[in-house]
Amino acid sequence: MTPARSFPLSDAPQLGLRERKKIKTRTAIRDATYALVREQGYDATTVEQIAERAEVSPSTVFRYFPTKEDIVLTDEYDPFLLQELRTRPADEPWMDSLRYVMRKAIDLALSEEAEATRLRAHLMVQVPAVRSRMLESMSVTGRMLSEAVAERTGLDRESLEVRVYTMGLIGGLSETSLHWAENDFRDDLRDLLDRALTVLEHGLPGKA
Repeated sequence: MTPARSFPLSDAPQLGLRERKKIKTRTAIRDATYALVREQGYDATTVEQIAERAEVSPSTVFRYFPTKEDIVLTDEYDPFLLQELRTRPADEPWMDSLRYVMRKAIDLALSEEAEATRLRAHLMVQVPAVRSRMLESMSVTGRMLSEAVAERTGLDRESLEVRVYTMGLIGGLSETSLHWAENDFRDDLRDLLDRALTVLEHGLPGKA
C-alpha cells in the first residue's frame, strides 16, 4: 500500500488534513507490518518492531490498532464501500448493486495492492489469532453493512431479518477469501465472489 491512499469511488468526499494524516499513519503501520511479516513471519513480528519500522511509538500503533491482528485485517475500504452502495440507483436490484461494488473493490485491491491482499488472506488461513480476530471483527462490518441494507429495503436495521442477512453475507465473503487462499490463489477472486453471491441469492445448486 502507498501512503494516504483513498478509495477512489464515485462522489467520494475530499478528506480534511487531519483525516489524511490519520490514514497516512495507519498505512505506514500496515506497510511496516506487511514488510516485517514477509521478512520474518507473523509470530516473530512484534509491535515494537512495527513501531520502529513505521517511525512511530508503540503507543501510537495501539491507538490506531487495538491488537496486532487488527493491523492485518483493517483497511480504509469499508466506509467507502458503504457510500458507494448508497450511490447506486434506488431501483437497481440489491444483489446487482452489491456485485458491482464488491467487484470494484476487488479490482482495486488486486491492481494496487495485490501482494498485501494475498498476504492478508494467507494469514487468515495460517495464523489462528488472525482468523479468530477476523471472526470477532465481522460483527462490526456487518453492522455497517446493515445500514445500507436497511436503507434499501426499508426494514429496521436492528431487525432479525437484516441482522441475519448481513452477517450471512459477511460470513460468505470471508469464506470466499479463505477458500481463495487455501487453494493457493489459483482461482479468479472475482469469479469466486460471483459464485458466493449466487449461493446467497439463490441457495445451494441442485444435483447435476
